Amino acid sequence: MKKKFPKKNFTFIDLFAGIGGFRIALESFGGRCVFSSDWDKHSQLTYKDNFGEVPVGDITKVNEKDIPRHNVLCAGFPCQAFSVSGKRKGFKDTRGTLFFDIARIAKYHKPEILFLENVKNLERHNKGKTLQVICDTLDEIGYDVFKKVLNASHYGVPQSRKRIYFIAFRKNLGVKDFYFPEPTFKKVRLKDVLESKSKTKKYIIKRDDIKFYNKVPELKENIFRSYPLSPIQIGTINKGGQGERIYSVNGHAITLSAYGGGAGGKTGAYLVNGVVRKLSPKECARVMGFPEDFKISVTNNQAYKLFGNSIIVPVLKDIFKEVIQKIK
Repeated sequence: MKKKFPKKNFTFIDLFAGIGGFRIALESFGGRCVFSSDWDKHSQLTYKDNFGEVPVGDITKVNEKDIPRHNVLCAGFPCQAFSVSGKRKGFKDTRGTLFFDIARIAKYHKPEILFLENVKNLERHNKGKTLQVICDTLDEIGYDVFKKVLNASHYGVPQSRKRIYFIAFRKNLGVKDFYFPEPTFKKVRLKDVLESKSKTKKYIIKRDDIKFYNKVPELKENIFRSYPLSPIQIGTINKGGQGERIYSVNGHAITLSAYGGGAGGKTGAYLVNGVVRKLSPKECARVMGFPEDFKISVTNNQAYKLFGNSIIVPVLKDIFKEVIQKIK
């Protein structure tokens, strides 16, 4: 049974939508998406195949007046430096960045809630000035802002992925405190979400420079009985640089990335049933918390990029549950 938002039939918009992580999360609570935007053609194709609509392209060219009214604004926005950060000009400081488009839309429509996500490093970006401008700007346009870094590994997802989340309430709602969800520390391993051997042969990494720290690391099951909720490195490929580290499936996946090379680039390399391989796109979908029926209609390389740029669905759901409770 879908939970209800305090407002009947609440609506939301999906900015920098990617492949729809925010949309999946909010629709599970009965929300209705009234506008979506993303300029990447592969994201647009995947979004259309799963939600039946093509997101509008360049948001910088969309007039805020042409966007339907909505209760919640969602955005996993790109992190950019603000050229005048530190001069404390608030809204004006954000011009020339994509965050400015979030601010101008929110300033015009005044939705009850802003739900934003970004990389963990935003906390320290430009010595903290970027984050300060963001918070100052949201305050200036009428929002009380709450933020926190959460790791997906602590919320039932077998992937180490630290992201900063923002919940901003319109000031007239009178929300003066908000607590992000407590970690569940659910016992889950990467091996719990893997595809069958017959479906993953093409992802095997065959190299003569693979080395393990232990002769037969996966036989030492007693090491893993405590369910360590983090990646467990057990070997290397080549010199063990980025994309050249091998992990155990008894731990968690490393953070999926849209970029990066190496034999295990974008997903990491894992010892699975005696062979070293990358994750499949389907497995990437699972460690991002996407539903089993989610359609992946692009090439493997594009799928890796899309999931690496996406957002953890179960974490979004856990946060939004707290939002609903607070507004009630």
